[in-house]
Amino acid sequence: MTEQTTERTGRRVTANLSLSLDGRYHGPAGPGDFSMFAPYVTSEVARGQLTRIWEGATTALLGRVNAEGFLGYWPAVAADEHADPRDRGYAKWLVDTEKVVFSTTLSEAPWERARVVNAPAADVVAELKASGEGDILVNSCPSLIKPLLEADLIDRLYLMIFPEIAGGGQRLFDDGLPATQWKLAHQETGELGELAMVYDRVR
Repeated sequence: MTEQTTERTGRRVTANLSLSLDGRYHGPAGPGDFSMFAPYVTSEVARGQLTRIWEGATTALLGRVNAEGFLGYWPAVAADEHADPRDRGYAKWLVDTEKVVFSTTLSEAPWERARVVNAPAADVVAELKASGEGDILVNSCPSLIKPLLEADLIDRLYLMIFPEIAGGGQRLFDDGLPATQWKLAHQETGELGELAMVYDRVR
């Protein structure tokens, strides 16, 4: 596929992630350690950001682990009439949208409207950008966001910054990334000190 074809569709690649003040996306106890984020994820600002990430997206990119976690939790929220409308909106979108799940162990997806791929993220994104419409959201998956940052293929970053120093855990922005410039498109501060920020890649 040609660069011209990719550009003609106008599809953006977006990504969302929550980070601590010291840039960690999980705590020192390992990938399941999100205790530092717990007080903030249901705040007004965080729920506003949750809505913001999916409104223009028509495809979700997920790693196998976060696909299993998200799709084991959110379908019940989509069906819950008493859930917060913003949570339910995201949940319904996640259930109904096209999902691409990256895995080296799954041969087929156990979820509806999902397909499994075992290929470099940059190659899959190039294929998706060559057809269709709407944003391609890398849905809270650092193992995909990192290589796409390395390939300079992310057009928008949705970041939640929580006022906690984790003191350990993995960082999103590793040394060796290409130098890039970003423009702040949106910023909002919550009552607990949490920050919702949207950055667009300047090209």
